[in-house]
Amino acid sequence: MRRRVILLLGLPIVLAMTGCAQDGTTQAVDPENRWDSFHDRAARVVEAWQPGEVWKTGYVPLQAATMLIGDPKFTPETEQAFQAGWYRDQADLPTAVPKDGTIRFPDGPLAVPLVSAAEAYRQIDLGDPPPCPGRPKLPGPTIEPGADGPSPGAGGSTAGPDGSVSSTPGAVACVPLTVTGVQLGAAEIRTSRGLATVPAWLFTVDELAAPVARLAVAESAVDAVPAGDGPSAPPVPELAAAQNVISIDGADLKWRIGVGACDSGFEPLVAEFDDVVVIGGGVVRSTGVCTDQLVLKPVEATLKAPLGARAILDVVTGSPVSLLGE
Repeated sequence: MRRRVILLLGLPIVLAMTGCAQDGTTQAVDPENRWDSFHDRAARVVEAWQPGEVWKTGYVPLQAATMLIGDPKFTPETEQAFQAGWYRDQADLPTAVPKDGTIRFPDGPLAVPLVSAAEAYRQIDLGDPPPCPGRPKLPGPTIEPGADGPSPGAGGSTAGPDGSVSSTPGAVACVPLTVTGVQLGAAEIRTSRGLATVPAWLFTVDELAAPVARLAVAESAVDAVPAGDGPSAPPVPELAAAQNVISIDGADLKWRIGVGACDSGFEPLVAEFDDVVVIGGGVVRSTGVCTDQLVLKPVEATLKAPLGARAILDVVTGSPVSLLGE
């Protein structure tokens, strides 16, 4: 498929650049050449993008299956519990599988099988909180103060990797979220066919001001995100990969790039095509000694046209970039 380039966004970095060659020596990198490198690599990523018919006709979700419907008014404790998947069930969760539901895409509906509320709860409940400050003690025998110390579940203490318990003043309490009700509803998510309204189980949580939604589509109806086929040659050192998308608001796009802990000069790089948007980032690599770790840095850009149903691809790997949110 022939794709026409619409716009290339991003500002060339005018600082002096250096990159590491395979033999460990340092070589200069012309900022203008790096700009050309992004443009050329984006074009090759798009030419190689062949996702198959399911991308246009099936159900390929591009964000997590668990989300919030509205502002939950998080506290540090409840945000930690939501991110970790700590829940306790205080509601009647039906085990009956409902009849097929309908996903509504911009280009038409799709009938899909669903899962029960009980199964959806099993999918969001990822385990119990570990012993740490503030967690309510479970029923059972307690240890009296003395040589053996306090009960591991007592507030104001945390368990170390070896099971030892120590005080952690000011630490965030580990408490589960309490599910008190559930109903079948819908959630709007990003898919390969644009924004879609998808059947979802909406869980009422006592500690949150907004429901927790779990997409109710059965696994058999969920198509996998196809792997990209990026250029075989490695990117220039000053090109950073897009890790995930933070938000999409019409033509406004925010995403995170993966960089080194001592890197600087982060800039958004975007190439728009008729049916694809390729993103990445420009970075000034550190030349000194630094810790070896991946750091996610947010960048943003305004596209010339709203994203719509266009795929978002990473310029380094050529793979679709998922929406993970803030």
